[in-house]
Amino acid sequence: MRASDAIRCALADLGEHKLRSGLTMLGMMFGVGAVIAMLSIGAGAEKQSLELIEKLGVRNIVVRARSFDGNELAEIRKQSPGLTQRDIVAMQEAIPNLEAVAPRSMLTPYSVRSATGKSEAKLYGVSKYHALLSNLHVSEGRFFDGYDESTHAQVAVLSPAARRDLFGPLPALGKQVKVNDLWLEVIGVAGEASAGDKSVEGVSISTTSNAIYVPFPTILRKFDHAPLESPLDEIILRMSPGASPSDTAIVARTLLDRLHGGVKDYDLVVPEALLQQSRQTQNIFNIVMGAIAGISLLVGGIGIMNIMLASVLEQTREIGIRRAVGARRRDVRFQFLVSAFTLSVLGGLIGIATGITIAKVVAAYADWPTVVTAFSVLVSTGVSIAVGLLSGLYPAIRASRLEPIDALHHE
Repeated sequence: MRASDAIRCALADLGEHKLRSGLTMLGMMFGVGAVIAMLSIGAGAEKQSLELIEKLGVRNIVVRARSFDGNELAEIRKQSPGLTQRDIVAMQEAIPNLEAVAPRSMLTPYSVRSATGKSEAKLYGVSKYHALLSNLHVSEGRFFDGYDESTHAQVAVLSPAARRDLFGPLPALGKQVKVNDLWLEVIGVAGEASAGDKSVEGVSISTTSNAIYVPFPTILRKFDHAPLESPLDEIILRMSPGASPSDTAIVARTLLDRLHGGVKDYDLVVPEALLQQSRQTQNIFNIVMGAIAGISLLVGGIGIMNIMLASVLEQTREIGIRRAVGARRRDVRFQFLVSAFTLSVLGGLIGIATGITIAKVVAAYADWPTVVTAFSVLVSTGVSIAVGLLSGLYPAIRASRLEPIDALHHE
């Protein structure tokens, strides 16, 4: 029996029992759809986590000042001054394989104005390494250099949002911006960046869309700060290639504990460790979701086996006639295997469309990134076909073993 004839017979049988065939394919459809949708959601979550971790830098170590309420902060400042330039000097001297250090000091100004507009941008005092270590790109002008830091230069780099608020469509380079009572010259404009506060593995990753950057010596010397606040709110350490950030973090934590009198007024984040933890979490998620989807496919396979057994019973006399006119056992077995294969393939194709649709709906309405990969489509389809063939194997063998005389006498 040719494959084309078997497929034609299978399709004709499906057409005669549309409702039954449709219900049988539901299990495969939902199983394949679940695999694709779950793997797509998992891949999207992994991509988002990797992008957020990349913002921190895999070779970086991030030290952040903690926030406390007034009474608690007053007690803490009796033992620790918070993150200061003293910490930077100590780490540069004690930590080997340190490529760069980028401190940051944040201030919320009460007034940000230019000759043509005003803004509610926050002020960030950063070092010349900040653009490199924080993946900040300058689209116009330049970023700070060592001379700007050493001279406490009154210069600024604007984020795109701050530039639009202060100058609109007009040129910004070389213009003056007044922050509180200090005039700053605009020397650069940063490129567009994603905004908002997000987190990965429980660690907050803040991105800035409305900001003004100045050299950190300038913000420390020429702007007023709350007396109990930490002078620096963040210090980024960039390790040399080949150095272990996780091992270095242990040294940095020991050093900071001594400098801060044992007070835990800082958090130490190692993006490399976050990356490993994120991948472990994602693997667990994929295993769990794959198991759930596998159960759906198994249920679909049981449905196919049930229907194929019913078909064997219904077609017993037909099988007897075919055997009587010369059909071999393998011809009968092949026909029923093709029927099971056709059911699983059709269910798988509908499941692919269902899974992609679910992934798109989740991305559109739940604000959750999804990535439909060829791997998820191939795996789900391959498994559904394998389950369909295995489920149809026993009914096919049973049909092929029917004796022609007994089949012809079947009522």
